[in-house]
This record gives sequence, C-alpha cells and structure tokens, in this order.
Amino acid sequence: MSTIESLHRARLHPTVRVDSDANGAGDWLYMHADHATGIRPCFRTELMHDMWSMLSEVGASRDASASPLRHIVLASDAPGAFNLGGDLALFASLIRAGDRDGLMNYATRCIDGVHLLHDGLGGDTRTIALVQGDALGGGMELALACQVIVAEEGTEMGLPEVLFGLFPGMGAYSFLSRRVAPHQAERLILEGRILPAEELHRMGIVDVLAPKGEGERVVRELIRQEQRAPHAHVALNRVRRAAKAVSYEELLDITAIWVDAALKLDDRSLRTMERIVRAQAKRSAR
Repeated sequence: MSTIESLHRARLHPTVRVDSDANGAGDWLYMHADHATGIRPCFRTELMHDMWSMLSEVGASRDASASPLRHIVLASDAPGAFNLGGDLALFASLIRAGDRDGLMNYATRCIDGVHLLHDGLGGDTRTIALVQGDALGGGMELALACQVIVAEEGTEMGLPEVLFGLFPGMGAYSFLSRRVAPHQAERLILEGRILPAEELHRMGIVDVLAPKGEGERVVRELIRQEQRAPHAHVALNRVRRAAKAVSYEELLDITAIWVDAALKLDDRSLRTMERIVRAQAKRSAR
C-alpha cells in the first residue's frame, strides 16, 4: 500500500487502520485507530461505518489474479481491548426515549457487517479475528462471526449483557451454536461470565491459542499455510455456507427480539448499563 493511499484512507476512515501484505495474501483491519483520543473501544456508529466501508473497498480493490483465496484479519489498535461491545451510552439514550426505530437501525447496521464476515465476503475470503485484548458482548460476536478466531493467551472474552437484563442480540446465539452445542451457547449467554481464552480454546470456541505477544506471527503463519491450498479453502468456504450458514434473515429476526427486550429494561438496568459506560470511559482514559 502506498503512503498516499494510506493517508487517503486515514482521512476517510479515521477509526480504522488497514495494512495490506505486500504479496497480496491478506488485508489487516485494525479497529480503534483513534484510541489515543480516549474514545471507548466499542461499536460506535462511526466505527461500524468505517469498518464496513473498508471491507467493501478492500474487497473491490484486490487483485483476484494473485490468488483465488483472500484473507481479512480483524484486530485492534486499542491497548488491551479487541472490542468492548455495543455502544451502551447510545442504547441507554434510545431506550429512555422509547426509540424503537433508532435501536433497530443500529442493530441492523451491526448484523450487516457480521453477516458479511460470516459469509466470507461472498465466499472467496477467509475471515480471521485476531483477539489480543478483551472481546466483550458485541466484540465477542464480531470474533464469532469470523471463520477463524486466533486469541492470545491471557485475553478474555464473554457476553455480559445479562448483567443489565439483556442478551447479546447481534449473532451470539447463532454463531455460538455452530461451534458448540446449543445448550452450551445458552449457558454462556445466561451466565454472562467473562472467560479466559485458554478455556474458550478447550471448549472449541477459540480455534487457535497463540502465545502472548505472538498473535500476528501465528496469523501470518496460518495465512501462509492456507495459501498453499487456496482452492481447497475456497471450496471449504462453500461447504460451510451450505452446511452451517447463518442466514441474514435469522440474524434479523433475532435482532428484532433483542430490540423489543431492550425497550422493556427498567431504570435499574439502564443505570447498570451507564455504570459500565463510565467504567469503560475510565479505562480508555488511562
């Protein structure tokens, strides 16, 4: 990628950073490129806009003659955080206002992106989540939407929405139930525990456990291995879509249930949500 291209992208999409491998084997999308401003590393609408726009741009600009298989790696520039989940401050505001359309618009934008990742950008892309910091709520859903999860030792992931009376509604159940038994998925959602990557790896949720600080090396090696048999992996994408696909309609139906449940939260639940926002803001300011 040229310096001019990098600067152009930075101006257009200030919340993300994109690096492309020189050999065209992979594109790396780093969330929270603006973390130095103290902004919470969560799914703000600006981040989602930049991420989904960049995914579309990267896919359109790739030289398909280089290899039939491409890789997209999702990672984070925020220290200690992959993604802390949905924009709880926005949720609380919309819920207090009774704004169902606003909640539905936000949630639909979320599933637009996770479905794109789950679908392999149309089938010829392997999507990899590189988790080097906490992945909570929607952050874990984002990782689960990818075809491969590589997590570094010492990182944690979880779905804590039950703490404020809600459930993760942008794909968690659908994606988890393709990796573990449905009753295990339900238990993870209802218990709301934050689990270490080591335990999630034993459960089969994390695909590859990388030594601390070596996640990028492990992902690059994984990409090299898969590029040795690109046609096989493209075919496997098609097999996965036929056997274990999560349809957009399924995600949309569950999202509507999430919106209706969110609008029923009481003031106590919303205050809990707002306390979490303050804790996230304090963490980001360090």
